[in-house]
Amino acid sequence: MGARESLLARAIWFGRARAVEIRDSSVAPPESGEVRVRTIASALSHGTERLVYRGEVAPDMPLDLPTLAGSFAFPIKYGYAAVGRVIDVGPDVTTHAPGDLVFALHPHQTIFTLPATLAVRLPPDLDPLRAVFYANLETAVNVALDTPLHFGESAVIFGQGVVGLLIAQVLRLAGARRVFAVEPSPHRQTLSRLIDVDATFDPDADLPSRVRAANDGRAPDVVIEASGAPAALQAAIDLVAQDGTVVVASWYGTKPVTLTLGGHFHRGRVRIRSSQVGQLNPELGARWDRARRSATVIDLLPRLRLTELITHRIPFEDAAEAYRLLDERGGETGQIVLLYDQE
Repeated sequence: MGARESLLARAIWFGRARAVEIRDSSVAPPESGEVRVRTIASALSHGTERLVYRGEVAPDMPLDLPTLAGSFAFPIKYGYAAVGRVIDVGPDVTTHAPGDLVFALHPHQTIFTLPATLAVRLPPDLDPLRAVFYANLETAVNVALDTPLHFGESAVIFGQGVVGLLIAQVLRLAGARRVFAVEPSPHRQTLSRLIDVDATFDPDADLPSRVRAANDGRAPDVVIEASGAPAALQAAIDLVAQDGTVVVASWYGTKPVTLTLGGHFHRGRVRIRSSQVGQLNPELGARWDRARRSATVIDLLPRLRLTELITHRIPFEDAAEAYRLLDERGGETGQIVLLYDQE
């Protein structure tokens, strides 16, 4: 391969809702400030990406990453959890070198070029299958920073998809005495026990009493809604303690959310806070910025239970099968990872 040749790449596009295509394109050599990356693995998102695949995002919503292409009205090239190695760098790039292991918020594509500032350098000995969790772990850390949890308090997490499982681990490190989960899927309940959640409950009418019984008679101090199910937000409000906080990590897309706010929410002075990874908690002021959050995530990648959460490793060429699995049997899956031919 010549140092300045264009390379053939393949990328996953959604031509319409639930329609996966693999399209060829030419990837030019990196220019000033850019790096070119060959992908090793990428992770599918059970939350946002599944909404996009199903066509459950408002078609006129702007794209929020510079690496995305198309629109939510379709076709669209989507995804944001790619890990690969740098092939070559632009003439003035000094922060990266060929062979570096990097993470990028980039759609599923075999080779891509992007600004070096968007390619997160990772430890050279880090397992790439751990590295695919970078984006979701960044979300989990952001949720923890948005959650007013004090040492020794208790937390409940609605949803034990990948993000919920990561939030549980991070909150434990943040000082939670007990971490509980609410999850209807037996498979995800098993994953929840694997990461040592104190107890996992089915979502039913007896949930508040069962949580109190497991928590010294107390309601939880904070509740995280990470299930993506609109009905779970009302259950979270009804469950949290007086003066407690519900942190909404879910994005519901176009799904409507109906709430009853005349009871415990009003008299219990319950707070509802949105957590979205695009911004840091402004209450943290100058102490936290994206660089500090990124460094924290990189430190956590080797420490948490991550590869155990991968339930499916699927070749890139079989991406349509991976998305059908995510769509139709999502409750039976943990993290789904696409593997790329490195030859």
